[in-house]
Amino acid sequence: MTSKKTEAGRAELVAVRKQSRYLYWFVGIFSVFANLLMLTGPIYMLQIYDRVLGSRSYETLFALTVLVAFLYGMMGLLDYTRGRVMARVGARFQSALDKRVFDAVIRKSALKSDEQTSGGLRDLESVQRLMASPVLMSVFDIPATPFFLLAIAIFHPWLGYLAIVGGAILIFVTVINQYVTRRPVTEANSATYHAEMVSNQIQSESEMVQAMGMRDAAFARWQAVRDQSLDRQIGAADLSGTFTSTTKTFRLFLQSAMLGLGAYLVLQGELTPGAMIAGSILMGRALAPIEMAVNQWPVVQRAVKGWQNLEELLGEVPPEQPRTALPKPRAILDVQQATIVPPGEAQASLRMVSFKVEPGQAVGVIGPSGAGKSTLARAITGVWRPAGGKIRLDGASLDQYEPTVLGEHIGYLPQRVQLFDGSIAANIARLAGQPDPEKVVAAAKKAGAHDMILKLPNGYDTQVSAAGGRLSGGQMQRIGLARAMYSDPMILVLDEPNSNLDNEGSDALNLAIRQMKSEGKSVLIMAHRPAAIQECDMLLMLEGGQRVAYGPKEEVLRKVVQNHQQITQSKGGGGVR
Repeated sequence: MTSKKTEAGRAELVAVRKQSRYLYWFVGIFSVFANLLMLTGPIYMLQIYDRVLGSRSYETLFALTVLVAFLYGMMGLLDYTRGRVMARVGARFQSALDKRVFDAVIRKSALKSDEQTSGGLRDLESVQRLMASPVLMSVFDIPATPFFLLAIAIFHPWLGYLAIVGGAILIFVTVINQYVTRRPVTEANSATYHAEMVSNQIQSESEMVQAMGMRDAAFARWQAVRDQSLDRQIGAADLSGTFTSTTKTFRLFLQSAMLGLGAYLVLQGELTPGAMIAGSILMGRALAPIEMAVNQWPVVQRAVKGWQNLEELLGEVPPEQPRTALPKPRAILDVQQATIVPPGEAQASLRMVSFKVEPGQAVGVIGPSGAGKSTLARAITGVWRPAGGKIRLDGASLDQYEPTVLGEHIGYLPQRVQLFDGSIAANIARLAGQPDPEKVVAAAKKAGAHDMILKLPNGYDTQVSAAGGRLSGGQMQRIGLARAMYSDPMILVLDEPNSNLDNEGSDALNLAIRQMKSEGKSVLIMAHRPAAIQECDMLLMLEGGQRVAYGPKEEVLRKVVQNHQQITQSKGGGGVR
């Protein structure tokens, strides 16, 4: 039974497809005339055999040939035009949904670690490819098939019977092809995608694979899924090839059978030689769309599966409603009885957590691994929504801000900093098409990364890869901090910010925190290391997803931390227990 979410996704896709409805009518009208012009060949052969050869008239032959050349030229022009129109219909469909599907993929990926989610863009491309493929144009040609069969029957009823029976057999083969190959093709596509995912994962961690001598093991792992993918691809190709070859062979046999039956009728004096040849040509025209559908069936199957996946994706992730623009908030964060359930899980990682951050405060969030610190960071930045309670920024709940706007107000440095292919300036500017040099440099200076960047070969124009390239973990973390501060946020959320930093980096981080506080902004630091909480005024202690203590740093440390003296006096090292 179709769910309401899937129905909503289908309605959204259909609405976009309907935007090109008039173009479908345009193609349909062109197809009518193109199919009428396909009678040119049979009529030409009929006239050649029955009139020209009998009269031996060169003038008639020349006139017919000129007329046929013109008609074929018009047919080719119409066919070319409708192909261009359908290509643009497909491009228009994809262009209209690109941003919607991209946003849905990003939002769902942020909520679920579901590797199939990223296939949304591929699903959209598969639908677009079908729209621009010859197999869809053959749909416009299929209505002409009964007309061609009728024309054959006019020559002689026996020829019509043969054409109808042969066409019915081909249609039956097409239907069987659909049901038999659907599952193997789907499994082959899934296996191929899984092999690509494994390959991309290994490539992204190539440095670790090389350093730890894992190449052979990694290759064996990839080869296992690759072999499975190849096996299923071969199986699906063999099955599809069986139907394709059967269809082609049977169609050729039908054309020969048409000639044979026509010759018999000619010998019986019930048919002319021209009608015999014309009937054979018409038979080929009538069955061509069906053969095209069989040959291109994998394209159809991928598009159908892609459409179904898009229905589920768009239904599960509805479009975001426009929000009223709010003024720039003050650095007041109020977490009220927040309960956070990670997507796809049944148990809450945070339960009934409350605290308030005032302007100019730095709050450290401490606790053992698995206490819920990173969960809290994701909730404050709007990635995960509370299942209960509220998180408010200057009185407004986070969902009242547009995601892009919220990202400008709340800067975020995740545990693992990921850079994108491009320059350091583009990475700091959050991939802006035209980075503002002044804002880029200002953010780098606030993060204490300006001098470090200048020492790189090309400074801010140094090109980096998604894996970081020549940059160390500490350098990437400082660039990530600059990126978090690029929009001059009111609140800065730092998740293990100094896990890869040396003493110089830690000092730069503390300086950035002090500057944020002096400007009346707030900082939240999820920390294990004592050096990270030096500039904190308040501490929030989490354990088992619950608040254990919250208050001034010294008071909380005396209450819950055994090695209080070590933490308050140490400049680095050790850990908060």
